[in-house]
Parts: sequence; C-alpha cells; structure tokens
Amino acid sequence: MARRLTCPYCYETFAPREIRFRCNSRLSPVGKRCERRRDPVLDERFGRRPSHEVGPDFAADGRRSTAVHPDCESETTYRICPVCHVELPVQFGMVENRLIAMVGARSSGKTIYMTVLLHEVRNQVGERFGASLMGLDDTTMRRFSTEYEDRLYRDRQMFPPTQTATTNANRVEPLVFRFGLRRKKLFKEQPQHTVLSFFDTAGEDFNSRESVELNTRYLTNADGIILLLDPLQMPGARNNAAPGTALPALDGIDPPINVLSRVSSMLLAARGGKAARVDTPIAVVFSKMDAFWHLMESGSPLRSHDAARGRFDVSDSLSVHEEVRQLLKEWDGVSIDQSLENTFSRYRYFGVSALGRSATAESRVADLGIQPYRVADPLLWLLSEFGSVPRTGRG
Repeated sequence: MARRLTCPYCYETFAPREIRFRCNSRLSPVGKRCERRRDPVLDERFGRRPSHEVGPDFAADGRRSTAVHPDCESETTYRICPVCHVELPVQFGMVENRLIAMVGARSSGKTIYMTVLLHEVRNQVGERFGASLMGLDDTTMRRFSTEYEDRLYRDRQMFPPTQTATTNANRVEPLVFRFGLRRKKLFKEQPQHTVLSFFDTAGEDFNSRESVELNTRYLTNADGIILLLDPLQMPGARNNAAPGTALPALDGIDPPINVLSRVSSMLLAARGGKAARVDTPIAVVFSKMDAFWHLMESGSPLRSHDAARGRFDVSDSLSVHEEVRQLLKEWDGVSIDQSLENTFSRYRYFGVSALGRSATAESRVADLGIQPYRVADPLLWLLSEFGSVPRTGRG
C-alpha cells in the first residue's frame, strides 16, 4: 500500500503527491502578483477570522518542496493540506509526524494538564533529555502563549470548560509542535525531529455515541491517545480523598468507564470489527493524584520519583502502572482495567498531578504556585513506543 500522510491539523489522510501549494502573493519575476483572498475551505473547517486573507491555492506535485504558480509564475514553498488548506510544517512528510489525541470526561482537567505538560517539556524535560519543543505555526505559538501559558502561569487562573465541537465555528485547531532530540547514531549525535499534534476535545464530545463520531478521524488517525480520567469522579476514590479536597460536582458528569467504553467502541468500529484489539497505544492518566498522597507509603512509586536523565525509565513506569491497577480495585474501577485489557494491545496507567494541589475556591492556582508531578510520563512513554525517545530499564 502506498504511503499516506496525516494532516496534523485536521487528521485527514492523503498521499504525498496530493499536497497542494499556496501562492505567496509576492511580485513574481515577470511582474505579476496574485491577490490575497479568503479561503472558503479554511473558513469552513476552522471558522477563521473574516480578515484572514491568503494567496490562492493550486495543485502541483506535493512530493516536491517548491512549485511555480501557473498564473503569476512565482515560486512558492507554501505547501498546504489538500483537505483543510492549513499550511503544513516545513519538512512535513520528511520527518516523523506523530499525532496525539487527548480525551477525557468533562471536568477531568484536560486543558490544565495539557498546558502544564507542554510547559514542562519545554523546560525541565527539555533540560533532562536535551530536547526542544517549538510551535510550528503562528497560531500555535500565539495561542499557547496567551490563551494557555500566560493564563495559568502568569495570571494563575483556571480554564473555562472546553467548547464542544458540535459546529465548525467551535472547532479549535490542534496545537502543533516540533519535538527535537539529539540521538547518537553511528558514534555521532544527530538531531531527530518529531511533529506532535495535540487536540484538546471537550468532555461533552464523548457523552454520547453521536458526538463521539464527530471526533472519529481525530482518534482513528492518531498515533497515540492520552485518556485523562479524574479519580474524584469515581465514588470509590472520592470517599478517600484528602480532607479539604475540592470535589467536582457529579451532576451531568459521565463516569470514566462510559467515556472509555465509547472511545473503545468507536476505535473498534473504525477498524471494521476485524481487529481483536486496538493497536494504538493509549496512556490512561489519572489526574489530581495529590488528593490521595496521604494514603500512600513513602516508598510508593507514585510518591518517589527520581527522573532518569535522557531516557524513559521502563521499570519505573511499570511499577506505577501496577500500583494504579491496585488502586483501581479500591476505587471500584476494575471494569476500567478489564475494558482496557480486552480492547487495547498497548496501554499503560499513569498517576499525575498537574498543579500539585487543589485550586482555590476562587478557581485560582494555590499560593504556593504550580508544582507538577509526573506530568510528562505519559508523553514520554508514547514517544518511547514510537522510538522517538530512548529507554532504560526492563519491561
């Protein structure tokens, strides 16, 4: 089968040859210039601002890095997705393109977790692994800085619920980054780049089978899935939370097992029922674990963490996996474990705390600031499964 690529913005697939080009609307060598205009495909897909005007798109051999617009004879390097018309990253199709879908029930803390995760990868994780994380487009760089990082780290405010994507006007573009890592090959270091695409879908998009289907292509074409579950939404765990923990209201909240079941059913159906189990790796992340630290011994893998430098620690990860599995029994979550075992060939449990403690009653970051714990583990596991991050330990 011919190789197909997946757009990191709309998650549609296409052959490399099908990539289109966009005129740069500059004065060409023959003195012609194409007029900028709105692109109806962009407007339809993402509800872009009416003032967003771009050069006309045209067909050419997408396997090449440049093309000449037949109307103005200007050479352009702007390659765009043939489906959604978003400009593709430089070297798209030439470096690894890993799409990660982040899903979870409403109020599970997805947006907070994603913001802290990316902040940590840019800073502490980047230092430990010699890695870099850069936004690949102006929209990603602007949105992540102003709408996510500044709001949480500078203004110390929580996020409003993510809007459900029931209409194109509410569809939010994924945040697309390039993860760079120096790897030793043939006795010398060589840079290795991986394109990462994060799609933060609203919890309401997984409250019914109909709304799940709106996100089918995002999940079925994703290389990895981060499923965020809030143990405080599980009665068995909720009753054991530390005194003073802010407990989420359960009215209108879909139980974690229901979200998992709908996602699992949709992924199996997308494979035509032919596969016994889904082979997409899924990181099952239990958030807000700081609410249960008082119940754990000091030697617990969920409490003691000496992060390995430059490699993903497989042995440590498996220890956390087994401890979370034991906690599920106490939380009346055995059905979650059985569902994962019967549906996914590769899954791993994680316990994280994005903030380190509950937010204040005014929905602000606690006075001691953000003190994340193990937030990068799920992403590093997925990257190690892709071969993008080296491993250490056995498992």
